[in-house]
Amino acid sequence: MKQLEVQIMGQSYLLGCPDGGDARLLDAVERVDTAMCKIREGGKVRARDRIAVLAALNLAFDLSDQGKPQAQPAAAAGPSLPGEPSEKLGALLARLDDALNRDDRLL
Repeated sequence: MKQLEVQIMGQSYLLGCPDGGDARLLDAVERVDTAMCKIREGGKVRARDRIAVLAALNLAFDLSDQGKPQAQPAAAAGPSLPGEPSEKLGALLARLDDALNRDDRLL
């Protein structure tokens, strides 16, 4: 196993990587860095731990949708109905953001 030094949101991390897994790890680092920077640049969340939690939720949500077949493009489907995943995710993210802002700490 080799170690790679990477940067995520300007901070260095030394990560273990199985032989031959460099490209996959670097791709994952790029996705996480992009997701975290996008949230930070939104301006509402500043704490690194909160940004990490929201980025993880967004990435997990995206992954859960990859295995599901899409009947029609989202634009053709029209507005989402109450209770659909996009509305539920928005409500969940709002609740998480509110709870984290009130508590001012993750744990």
